[in-house]
Amino acid sequence: MSKITIAIDGFSSTGKSTLAKQLAKALGYVYVDTGAMYRAVTLFAMRNGFIGGESEKLEDLVQLLPKIKLRFEPNEALGFSEMYLNGENIEKQIRTLEVSNYVSRVAEIEQVRYKLVEMQKEMGKEKGVVMDGRDIGTVVFPDAELKVFMTASPQARATRRYKELLDRGEKVSYEEVLENVQKRDYIDSNREFSPLRKADDAIEFDNSDMGLKEQFERLLSIARRFIERA
Repeated sequence: MSKITIAIDGFSSTGKSTLAKQLAKALGYVYVDTGAMYRAVTLFAMRNGFIGGESEKLEDLVQLLPKIKLRFEPNEALGFSEMYLNGENIEKQIRTLEVSNYVSRVAEIEQVRYKLVEMQKEMGKEKGVVMDGRDIGTVVFPDAELKVFMTASPQARATRRYKELLDRGEKVSYEEVLENVQKRDYIDSNREFSPLRKADDAIEFDNSDMGLKEQFERLLSIARRFIERA
C-alpha cells in the first residue's frame, strides 16, 4: 500500500501534536512536530538575550541561525521523539508558557522560517510522514495527499492548555493562558511570511466539543480513506 504525506495545520492549543502523534503511531508513519522546532529556536533566543528582556535583538538571532542544530531523537519509553537543541534534550523547557509567549514572534522571522521549512521538507521527502504546524499544507507540503486544518474556540483551547500547564506544575492563571492563545492567533494569522491559513483543499476539523478518543478515531478513518485512494 502506498504511503502518503499528512499535513496537519491549525491554531495553537487545538491538540495538533497529540493527535498527530497518535495518528503516526497507528499508521506506522514518522511524526514531525514542527512547533517544537520553532519553540527550540525561541528557547535559544531567550537564553542568549535576543528576546524576552528589555529590548529585542532578533537581528543577532538571525546571525547565529547557522549555529543552531536541531534534531528529533526517539524516546522508546515515551513512545515519541523528543526535541534536541545543539545536543541537549529540551523537550520540557520548550513547553512552558514563557516560551509560548514569544514563539509566534520568533516564528514570523523570514530567515527562521526559511531555515526550518527547508529542514522540514527534507524530513518528509520520502512520504509516510505526519507533520503538524502552521504552514505545512500551504508552504512545506502544498502537494500533500491529506491536509487537515484543526480549529476550536479560543475558550476551549485555553481551557485545555491551562489544564496541561497546571499538570506540569506551572503556576498560571486561565486569563493568562487565554490572552496568550488570542495573541498567538493574531500573530500567526497576520504575519507577513507564511501566515496561518486553511489550504483550499484542506479538511476543516473543529474539535471544540470532541474528546481525544473521538478526534483520533475520526481522523484515522479519514486518513485510511486517503491512503486507500493513493
